[in-house]
Amino acid sequence: MGTINKNLKRWMSFTILSVLIVGMAIYYIFFFTPKNSLELYQTISFADDFDEAQNVMLKGYESYFKKEDFDFINDLGNSPNRISQFTLFEYNQKTYMVMTTPGTKRLKVLAVEELPEEIEQYFLGVTPK
Repeated sequence: MGTINKNLKRWMSFTILSVLIVGMAIYYIFFFTPKNSLELYQTISFADDFDEAQNVMLKGYESYFKKEDFDFINDLGNSPNRISQFTLFEYNQKTYMVMTTPGTKRLKVLAVEELPEEIEQYFLGVTPK
């Protein structure tokens, strides 16, 4: 009987610890990672230093965000005129830019435009270095 209780306690402890770890990871992802353009701006703007702001960069794309960019965004004398959120849909012959609402729970489409070829080529060239 004592062995069964020990095994049950170990199993319960393991289960509780596992649920706690998974719960903390989900909590961190849900509450501490930006989900839209407005939250991204706030994360960068309120970061204490460049390294903290770099944490939002996807691995391989770090070179696209430089310290000078961080300093400009983080400067209290600079405030954005507008924060926009865009998505690009690429097809074989066309690219569409969809402007959506930043900072809302559900995305709403504000505008859809077909990109001119030269702008499409610019975005196609944005790849990790």
